[in-house]
Amino acid sequence: MVKSEEAQDQCPAANLLKQLTGKWKPQIFSIASAEPVRFNTLLRQLDGSNKQAIATALKEMEEQDLIQKTVIKLKPLHIEYTLSEKGRALIPIFRQLEHLS
Repeated sequence: MVKSEEAQDQCPAANLLKQLTGKWKPQIFSIASAEPVRFNTLLRQLDGSNKQAIATALKEMEEQDLIQKTVIKLKPLHIEYTLSEKGRALIPIFRQLEHLS
């Protein structure tokens, strides 16, 4: 591993930006920061998105512990996505990044 890659791996800001990098991740994070969200809601709100892209982004964000998936066992059965504790802790940082652009 080259020195610059080592420095990037140790930099918390670079790791955060890497976790929120992707075509739909910032938008999903923003929507989920306001309220629990369902998959089909994301599809409707994110113009130009598709099922596979949203599913991949959600899976990656869940693996990174940014969001949690909750199965709601009411009829009809559905799944909601909410920010995890780690994700909620990142909201102020995310908002600052939004204001910089």
